[in-house]
Amino acid sequence: MADQNFVDYVKICCRSGAGGAGALHFHRAKYIPKGGPDGGNGGKGGGIYLRGNRNVWTLLPLKYRKHVIASEGKNGMYDNMTGADGEDVILEVPLGTVARDAESGEVHFEITEDGEMRVLVEGGRGGKGNAHFKSATHQTPRFAQPGEEGKEEWKILELKVLADVGLVGFPNAGKSTLLAAVTAAKPEIADYPFTTITPNLGVVEYRESRTFIIADIPGIIEGAHSGKGLGLRFLKHIERNATLLFMVPCNADNIQDAYDILLEELKLYNEELLDKPKILAITKCDLIEKEMEAMISAELKIDIPIIFISAVTEYHMMQLKDLLWKTIDRQKTLDSFE
Repeated sequence: MADQNFVDYVKICCRSGAGGAGALHFHRAKYIPKGGPDGGNGGKGGGIYLRGNRNVWTLLPLKYRKHVIASEGKNGMYDNMTGADGEDVILEVPLGTVARDAESGEVHFEITEDGEMRVLVEGGRGGKGNAHFKSATHQTPRFAQPGEEGKEEWKILELKVLADVGLVGFPNAGKSTLLAAVTAAKPEIADYPFTTITPNLGVVEYRESRTFIIADIPGIIEGAHSGKGLGLRFLKHIERNATLLFMVPCNADNIQDAYDILLEELKLYNEELLDKPKILAITKCDLIEKEMEAMISAELKIDIPIIFISAVTEYHMMQLKDLLWKTIDRQKTLDSFE
């Protein structure tokens, strides 16, 4: 059974705290029978926030937490004492989490940086105490503000995988095998289509203690852009990968056609995906002789880097890592100048 701990979609009801009421109070003390207003302000109601955490990979902790409730602010008090603020609720989410309104579908924001914190539902403002309204012309205000009500809203959190490299290929193209060979990830591997039904992430250890992240995206099939097969749910994950590693097995009926179909599916889903750096890996090369590689290369009309690999025998694994790192590093350099 596939690992069900990867959760990329949750719908939660968020209720922020109401603000505390401002106090209506006048200072009273011995020998001061008619002191001025000293009612303090109410505390702010607790809000609900999302905070990016690069060590969190899934929305699983929120899967069974349908209601997220923040506490109310306390009322203001005498002697200009402000009520305590309600306690905020901070939800740790993976990088690449998109927050949107469940009713309108409006996208609020996307969490992309570690430690980035954004408000999902604002807490109610605390009311002003009567001391706030004192003026030269109105020295004894006999009113104070109530606290603002909290908000109750349904929100959708959706995860788009963030990785340096995304593996793109048909089912049973060897993506899970490659991920297991170059990282510590342990995806399910079997000789039948759709072994992978959820994205798997792995950290590749490279030269000089450098690392990069690979995402094994579930296999695409022809018509995926229109929802066929695993469809749109998983195509969206490809958007959040900096470099795309296309994978076609050497024993495919037609490698050129397979690559063209994969490319067309990405184009029909989101044409901007074609602007990402791309590499083609011909997999399962332990099944063919060395001479066949030259024949296959001569037949392909593809203007991106091509590498022949075998994850089983580790054939060209280090060369693949070198090529991926070079591509990732070049893209990061280009992005820094934009």
